[in-house]
Amino acid sequence: MQSIQVIPVEKLPLIAKGDDLAGLICSAAEKQGTPIREKDVIVITHVAISKAEGSVVNLDEVSPSERARETAAKVGKEPDIVEVILGETKEIVRMGRNSLITETNSGIVCANAGVDKSNVQGERNVVLLPRNPDASAQEIRQIIKKRTGCDVAVIISDTHGRPLRMGEINVAIGVAGIKPIRDRRGEKDLFGYVLRIKQTAIADELASAAELVIGQADEGIPVAIIRGYSYQPAENASAQALTRPKEADLFRRAESEK
Repeated sequence: MQSIQVIPVEKLPLIAKGDDLAGLICSAAEKQGTPIREKDVIVITHVAISKAEGSVVNLDEVSPSERARETAAKVGKEPDIVEVILGETKEIVRMGRNSLITETNSGIVCANAGVDKSNVQGERNVVLLPRNPDASAQEIRQIIKKRTGCDVAVIISDTHGRPLRMGEINVAIGVAGIKPIRDRRGEKDLFGYVLRIKQTAIADELASAAELVIGQADEGIPVAIIRGYSYQPAENASAQALTRPKEADLFRRAESEK
């Protein structure tokens, strides 16, 4: 029987621009007696990645445009943070009271273009999504391999809401070394029926599993190791495979057809 461990990486320092995040993860895992092993899955919050990459904006340095002010009035948000959101946005998908769903410049559909105030030092600071989450994941993966000799998978996670379900879950916005979707079409179920549709978002499931231990301590835990899961390796993986194409998205298509 396969068993899976979800291990929090504790006692990481607060991440700042220019920090060697991969090196800090390796050291912290070693110190707590759970050194990184071959085929581990390392799940890292996007906030930790973005802090290390310097993707933090001080709202006091933002000058809202007229478009930002108009949008802010419609959704009930501050114009300065809406200006930051619009700067990260390729397309506004939906707007509502205190709700601004966008497609980011990197193709991720999420609330507020991923602009986040949580777990960021400074009352007026916000953190952006990584510019290229897949590339960030790949860089972390390569450094970990160089430091430890272990070939691992890396998932960058973010917390997303869902249109038909209450509550938020962690999802994968960047991946490296792991096929994010397991295509089970053609397999047979318990009664021998051939599966025609089944595709499992493995990377999202692993990101959500990691959230069970991420952020559960007072000092915050931005990284988890998932051990024992037999995933499908992939050298050229991309989390973009998890984003439903616009033409196949019933919610976005219905809005555009109004």
